[in-house]
Amino acid sequence: MKRFVVAAIAIFAVSLFGGATVSAQSQRIESDLAVINVSIERIWPHRLGYVVQYRLPGNRVARAYLPAEWFASGDDRGERHLLSPGRSWPSMSVFFRGGEFSHVRLNVHRSHTHASWGYIPITVNIDDRFNVDTLELQF
Repeated sequence: MKRFVVAAIAIFAVSLFGGATVSAQSQRIESDLAVINVSIERIWPHRLGYVVQYRLPGNRVARAYLPAEWFASGDDRGERHLLSPGRSWPSMSVFFRGGEFSHVRLNVHRSHTHASWGYIPITVNIDDRFNVDTLELQF
């Protein structure tokens, strides 16, 4: 049911905004591929993947837990695009094919000293949150 709701929101956003820029941007790329772009507020590397805090419409934030294996060679569910030094702010693009999660692209700064990068204390146990097969954005 959640997948249906996410797909419906993505399709509705595409038809409503037609690719216009808002805090969550949607656009149609192919007939069966849609993308939702969100601004990354903070990203934390973890031994099991990435924790991404992103901005929602209405100035709310949500978190996504992206497993490391999505970004490993041979798995096409995740890719990292390194931003050139400068003022560009990180973002996350989530791609849907036929209404189902396809893959995610993180546009992040190479340097972990950038203000968008954070660190999770070793005493914090969030291992179970990386046991996911798909990404569902919260709206």
